[in-house]
Amino acid sequence: MLRSVITTCLTLAFLFPVAAQPLYMPRDVAAAFQKGTRSPDGLPGKNYWQNHGRYSIIVTALPPDRTIKGEETITYVNNSPDTLGDVMVKLFLNIHKPGAPRNFGAVADYLNDGVHMDGVTFNGAEAKWIENPYLFTTHPFHLPEPLAPHDTMEVSFKWHYDISLLSNREGMIDSTTYFLAYFYPRIAVYDDVNGWDDMNFMDTHEFYSDFNDYSVTVRVPKNYVVWGTGTLQQPEQLLQPEILQRFRQSFTSDQIIQVVTKEDLDGQMVTTQNDINSWQFKATNIPDMAFGLSNHYLWDAASVVADDAAHRRVSVQAAYSEAAEDFRSMVSYGRHAVDWLSHNWPGIPYPYEKTTVFQGFAGMEYPMMANDESYENPVFSRFVAEHEIAHTYMPFYMGTNETRYGFMDEGWATTLELLIGTANMGEEKAEDFYKQFRVREWISNPSADGDIPIITPGNALTGLGFFTNEYGKASLGYLALKEMLGDRLFKKCLHVYMDRWHGRHPIPWDFFNTFNQVSGKDLNWFWDNWFFSPHYIDLAIEKVEQSKSTATVTLANIGGMAAPVTIEATYSDGTSARFRQSPAIWQANPRLAVVTLRTGKKIAALQLDGGIWMDADTSNNAWREGK
Repeated sequence: MLRSVITTCLTLAFLFPVAAQPLYMPRDVAAAFQKGTRSPDGLPGKNYWQNHGRYSIIVTALPPDRTIKGEETITYVNNSPDTLGDVMVKLFLNIHKPGAPRNFGAVADYLNDGVHMDGVTFNGAEAKWIENPYLFTTHPFHLPEPLAPHDTMEVSFKWHYDISLLSNREGMIDSTTYFLAYFYPRIAVYDDVNGWDDMNFMDTHEFYSDFNDYSVTVRVPKNYVVWGTGTLQQPEQLLQPEILQRFRQSFTSDQIIQVVTKEDLDGQMVTTQNDINSWQFKATNIPDMAFGLSNHYLWDAASVVADDAAHRRVSVQAAYSEAAEDFRSMVSYGRHAVDWLSHNWPGIPYPYEKTTVFQGFAGMEYPMMANDESYENPVFSRFVAEHEIAHTYMPFYMGTNETRYGFMDEGWATTLELLIGTANMGEEKAEDFYKQFRVREWISNPSADGDIPIITPGNALTGLGFFTNEYGKASLGYLALKEMLGDRLFKKCLHVYMDRWHGRHPIPWDFFNTFNQVSGKDLNWFWDNWFFSPHYIDLAIEKVEQSKSTATVTLANIGGMAAPVTIEATYSDGTSARFRQSPAIWQANPRLAVVTLRTGKKIAALQLDGGIWMDADTSNNAWREGK
């Protein structure tokens, strides 16, 4: 045992330079570095692998009948070095079953009897599915034959469930409008760090999925339109000629085209008049598929150039009820978001062919889709749409584990939401919005759960600690680093990270190590301060000493967080100046910083202004000469 411990310590010392302050690393993460699937320079390791599935799915929805029926075949490739005797199957909709563990209570309209498995085959032969009343959203399936490394298996499932009357991330929007998400059994992620993802879905935390290839056919009655992830196959067999012409025209139009109007719906002039129409969508190397369907939703569409070099356009679509006034501008919001995100932050062309905002109740993202509520305030409608579209990059382009490390996607979407919001409505309004929704609840609440380190696995958190870490606190950390490195270097690091890890499964240490390597700086002090420590933001002016041309200001960091701050100086002649301090002032001493201000004048008063880095106690943020 002693030899094993010494070997582990020596290995980790080799992986991380002596000059760098080591970051806390869980044992399973350390083991991945030792196996060479992760690399200390932030690159995927020489032994990195991930598994892959090809899903062929047929699902039938016949509103107002609530029963959804499905069948699928999964061709699963085991790229791991391990022989798999069991696979974990995700049945997310079992969250609706009575007794399922969840972080919120459930009213009657939310509950149903979950997913019924009607048949399973393994490599073409019937297989046994063992129901367990104590298992819900994650269910083991014992393979009749073990799956060897680098081998392939074929598993088929038939199932049905009743769609929930109470729509949230999925469910019934109204009696003839359904949103189908998490509707199919899927093989859980098996990765190099944690093995099988066996975490339960608790109806607050989000998801972790492999990058798979999908062919999904949604069977619905005539006069129903289906919107969803992926490329719609053979639309000419589904849409009547005039609708088809508008649909195709929208792919090259900067102007909003009303693909389907109320008059079209009333006249049953939208879809082919077969009793059942089969809407097939295909997508490759994507983590999930989701679909909305309705017989009375309006349909708008346009497009926007996302990739200037390739002249590649992205389709932007919206599906909504006639009463949703804000959705009449949704394609404009979506076009702006795709354009701005592609050309500014993160500044990587939107990676998919389209985005569709479907009117529902969730404010929830899916690949190429968003399920968003209608709001009276169009500013808030735009805010929500931009946040969900920003998720295209994290977690869908970057396959992060949202359940365990939600700050790697929600923190980034929150950051992008502020940056695009600043471009939309100016710094003051955008920052007021950000403080209201992302910072104030944390900084004004002194309870210990708000100070739990961001790196804490999200599946172990609920309440204030969970939402604070996933959204506002993580976002503030990213923005503090952006200010410290400067936009140019920060974007360079971000682009390298995204180039290395898109289509893969990065963990926080891959992100931290990439920024260290690309920036050429040991940023571990910053990562440790923001992401591994129970700090909060509380700065104070401790002492001020003046000479003829300078002032030496001693700042105390009571809360410990390496936050930037502006020192506002009011001079004795009534004029004023602002002196911005980056988080770097806390590198040498995280609790005390001595700042020299070159003033040339006598200072009468000083005031600290944290901006979005709100201070927990502002009573010690001011100093006045002689007091």
